[in-house]
This record gives sequence, C-alpha cells and structure tokens, in this order.
Amino acid sequence: MSVRTRADLDQLPAYVAGRTVPGSIKLASNEVSEGPLPSAVAAINQAATEVHRYPDMGVGRLTDALAAHYRVEPERIAVGCGSVALCEQLVQATCTAEDEVVFPWRSFEAYPIITQVVGAKQVRVPLTGEHALDLEAMLAAITPATRLMFVCTPNNPTGTLLRKAELDAFLDRVPQDVLVVLDEAYFEFVSDPDAPDGVEITRERSNVASMRTFSKAYGLAGLRVGYAIAPPEVAAALRKVIIPFSVNALAQVAAIASLEAQDELRKRCANVIAERERVHRELVALGYEVPETQANFVWLPLGDRTADFNEHCLQNRVVVRAFAGEGARVTIGQPEENDAFLAAAKSFV
Repeated sequence: MSVRTRADLDQLPAYVAGRTVPGSIKLASNEVSEGPLPSAVAAINQAATEVHRYPDMGVGRLTDALAAHYRVEPERIAVGCGSVALCEQLVQATCTAEDEVVFPWRSFEAYPIITQVVGAKQVRVPLTGEHALDLEAMLAAITPATRLMFVCTPNNPTGTLLRKAELDAFLDRVPQDVLVVLDEAYFEFVSDPDAPDGVEITRERSNVASMRTFSKAYGLAGLRVGYAIAPPEVAAALRKVIIPFSVNALAQVAAIASLEAQDELRKRCANVIAERERVHRELVALGYEVPETQANFVWLPLGDRTADFNEHCLQNRVVVRAFAGEGARVTIGQPEENDAFLAAAKSFV
C-alpha cells in the first residue's frame, strides 16, 4: 500500500519556467537584463551578514515604505513571496471548494494551477481575436459562485493592455461581492497615457485589489517579493494566510532600496520601452503578426509554427518562451540581445 495523495494532482498542469541554456541569450522569463538597481545591490551586501537572523515576519519597514510611496494606509498593504504567492493567498482567502475563480486565457499560467491547488473551480475566458482580454465575456462568466476575478493588464503573455475607460465600464458591472484583482506585474513598463492605475482604482472601489512585484522592472526576480494594495479587510485576510517568514530579509531590504531609486528605475524602463518599440517595429516589417504590447516582451502568435520557431531560435543561441501550438513570448533585453533575436527571426522567415 502506497501513501495516498490527491488524485486530482495527476491532472495538474506544471508551471513551465523559461529555460536557461548556457552560452545562449535568455529572453524567456521577462527578466531585466541589467540586473538589480545598484542601490539594491549595496543594500543586499550590507544585509548579507545578518541572514542568520529570521526576517521581520510582518514586513514592517517595507510595508511602511510602500505606504509612503503610494500614499495609502499600511493596513491596505500585504507583502508576499512574489506576486504568484499573493495570487495563491488571494484564492485561499476568498474561495472554498464551492466557489469559482474567473480569469482570461491565455494569461498568467499560474492562475489555473493555484486555483486547482486551493480546490476552487476555475473558469477560463478566451481572449479576443486581437489577443486581448474579452471583458464582455468575462462579465458573462460571472455566476453567484464567483468570488474572485484575475484581470492581468498588461496581459502575460500577449502584452495587450486595457484602457482606463473600458476597465471602469467593466468594474461598474461586476457585483460588489466579487473581488477583482488587477495583476499589474508589468505596470512600470506601461507608456500609454490611457492606461489604468490599479492603485488609484483601489482608492475608489471597495472590491478591487492591485497586485505588483519587484521581480520585473526592479530586477529582483531571484529574491521573490511582491505586494498587493487592497481594501483593509482583504489585505488583513491575505496576511492571515501567508506562510510565516516567507519574505526573506534580503528581499525586504533590497525592495526598500529599490523604492528609493525611482530615477534609476525610470531611466531603465525608458530604455526598455524604446527597445520594445524597435523590436515590435522590425518584427512587423519582417511580416510577423505582433499584437500591441505595453510590457517588457512581445508576443508572436505563431500557432502550429511555434515549435519550429522555438527550435530555430535555440539553434541561433536565443532562448524564447514557447507555448506549444499557440505562440512565443520574447523578452526585451539589451540592444545586442534584441539584435541577435531579430536576426534569428529574420532567418526563420
């Protein structure tokens, strides 16, 4: 007789991380090639001698720094071990086995995994033909059992963005007892003036949470720290289900230092945006279909050609993130890295 585990885990899809291939250019995980901000590196080095001590379980200093940065009450903030951990905590805090989580698909691939692990029911809503979130279809998917909706903007992996007017119209029609989570992991890369600001929306609506991360623009992916700004009762529920000490000490000090380096951050993001526009423009000129993107990546909806494209890029020492039968997501890197990818894309054509 063997140990019994949950039978439904046999059908659980695995989270597929971007590959790292020695000697190749990695454009598969939406990391920033420049690394952490210099001030964050200095803070990490200084704090390294204290890692024999447990971190602040309440993440007090970072919470206060975020509250000051966004001008919100600390009670509205919950910090977690990356935004993916916060996703899971949000489902845990709102759902039982009888409840439903609605999310667009394809979107962040952790949504169905964490929903199934928690035991809630998942409702996937297909994207539009333009690879954008179909808000009308998401509204139609709401039932009395719906407790939470994930709205990823810019959407991962397609990069498409919701505009403020359409998001406001959507939120006006969502029942007040349904929590809408705006997953804004790529917020810092957004340049569209009509883009919504989830933190500002949380000031106006009692059923909206904004979720952001230090993994992308701030370059702290390896330290795992993200945060949610939400109604006080939602933030309190998130803190109740967090794994104790899950936000490590180095992550906390690095995040605080990064928040204080906004000039460095803005310069970095401006460089990414400029390269994003160049890569998008050159791919379109080569004949590729490339949706609009407001993130630090582009999406190539290659369909059945995805596997061949992925293999071709690998042969050219460029690692992209392939979604079999659907498309390839390619991170915007340094100019020379992007040039190598564009050369591979050109030779594939």
